[in-house]
Amino acid sequence: MISVYGSSGFVGSRFCNLYPDFVLKQGREERKPRSKDILYLISTVDNYNIHSNITLDVETNLKVLCEVLDHCRDNEITFNFISSWFVYGESDLPAKEDYHCNPTGFYSITKKAAEDLLISFCKTYNVNYRIMRLCNVLGVGDGKLSAKKNALTYMINLLKNNEDVFLYDNGTPVRDVMHVNDVCRAIKLICDKGNINEIYNIGSGQPTMIGDIISEAKQYLGSSSLIKSREAAEFHKIVQAKDFWLDNTKLKELGFTKSITTQEIIRELCTN
Repeated sequence: MISVYGSSGFVGSRFCNLYPDFVLKQGREERKPRSKDILYLISTVDNYNIHSNITLDVETNLKVLCEVLDHCRDNEITFNFISSWFVYGESDLPAKEDYHCNPTGFYSITKKAAEDLLISFCKTYNVNYRIMRLCNVLGVGDGKLSAKKNALTYMINLLKNNEDVFLYDNGTPVRDVMHVNDVCRAIKLICDKGNINEIYNIGSGQPTMIGDIISEAKQYLGSSSLIKSREAAEFHKIVQAKDFWLDNTKLKELGFTKSITTQEIIRELCTN
């Protein structure tokens, strides 16, 4: 059994639904783990909190993590930590786990700081850990999607309503996308078979152009929306890489293959 922190989020809730006999859901204010294996997903979700609540990323991504770690001074514990591709910042592509990280933006920086705090804590107390850096996760059921978070799904919803869609740089930026079910399968595989004290990328390993996804969704829907280009906002340029995808060699070496294609993801998002 594994104690799941953040079981109400998009990935956490789907993981718990897929593996109900494997999980112990931790309460929102519960800090002490209920088992020796931990899956930790508590996190903010974008880089925009600097405009509305400048301390939220620190409080959520670092303070709460430390409060949980305070109950984990046990060398039988394995702490599986969910991180993000955002920690890499601008990087050679595809980004590998051993590449230097240069995050920008409060969300990105605190996610990388959380990784470093976890590693330092685990070395100090002889606790095992794994860190998993997720790609862009798509699929129905994300209750927090917006123009800031899970923007691809947000834009497909605009297409459904025949509203115009604006793409940065004519839709040319690329991302690594994967269905939430495949992401959860990869997390489960790493929790079961991944080496301890290692970092794993979770992604398709394939670059996908944002404009191609939106164009295919528009065609599938028969939408009358206009797809327009605009220059990326200055803040967006500061906090997010223009192009990004992950090297997933280590994940594939565990035997992982994705089961849901990008086309199937688009159809799901268009019909739900």
